[in-house]
Amino acid sequence: MGEIHVIFGAGQVGMRLAERLVAAGKQVRVVRRSVGPVAQGAERVPGDATDHDFCLRTAAGAAAVYHCMNPGYDSDLWARVVPMLMENLIAAAGAAGARLIVLDNLYMYGRPNGPITPDTPFKPESRKGEIRAHASDLLSAAEQRGDVRAAAGRASDFFGPGGVGTHFADRFWKPALVGKKVPLLFDPDATHSYNYIPDVAAGLAALGLAEEDVLGRTWMLPACEATSARELARHFSMALGQQIELARTPRVFVKALGLVTPIVREVDEMLHQWDVPFVIDDLPFRERFEMQPTPMDQAARETVAWAKQEYP
Repeated sequence: MGEIHVIFGAGQVGMRLAERLVAAGKQVRVVRRSVGPVAQGAERVPGDATDHDFCLRTAAGAAAVYHCMNPGYDSDLWARVVPMLMENLIAAAGAAGARLIVLDNLYMYGRPNGPITPDTPFKPESRKGEIRAHASDLLSAAEQRGDVRAAAGRASDFFGPGGVGTHFADRFWKPALVGKKVPLLFDPDATHSYNYIPDVAAGLAALGLAEEDVLGRTWMLPACEATSARELARHFSMALGQQIELARTPRVFVKALGLVTPIVREVDEMLHQWDVPFVIDDLPFRERFEMQPTPMDQAARETVAWAKQEYP
């Protein structure tokens, strides 16, 4: 049996990461709080990662621990849980002598003035951005103290198979598949980096399996060439065989809807990411791992195939 790799989180990325690690011959534990499947060949471990002692027990004997959890999209919940999860996995990986690989987003960067790199300073413009910046600072401080060996892999907005928690989920595909205009909460023509979910999983697996030199660093995971949602929809249209039309929901309507729909209010807080070009510079990752993102046409075909099954 191969070395043990423990994945906390069985969502859209954790599941595909488990598949990759099993294929690489690793013994894989997947921590999943809710009932549900895990990758074939992986061990499912039920439990709650907000329980410090549970994390220590589950990570025991691991060579690598992966943080792929994201609490429900609620700022109050995030303020309580996001730092707790980070602290618990720092402690668990440190106690096990395992490397900690953290999947992170870009909320802490606010409105960047150019391509986002690991050296781009944090300038959060939202509560969720502040929370993410705080969690990242906790990890950096733990590394500096020598409590844990870690690497963070950051990604922008996801699309792709399994992406039920993305902007390209039911609100996009249910109207798109029946030929209706798709309402977007953000500017469909804004330049933005998008990450294909299988590429995110591949990037995390690479960090978990690589030599020690990848640790102590933040990496921008391989992203598709920066584009617009409208151009992304064009690729989806070609794969689907019918035109997908997009319509932007006026911001005043978004704010009004947010008064009665909590999830829209939470999304509205992050829409500044489409007010300026929001572009990842992932060249260091591509060069270090000789890894390129999935070609857009292929990514679109695989996404459409998944959407047809998910939203029949």
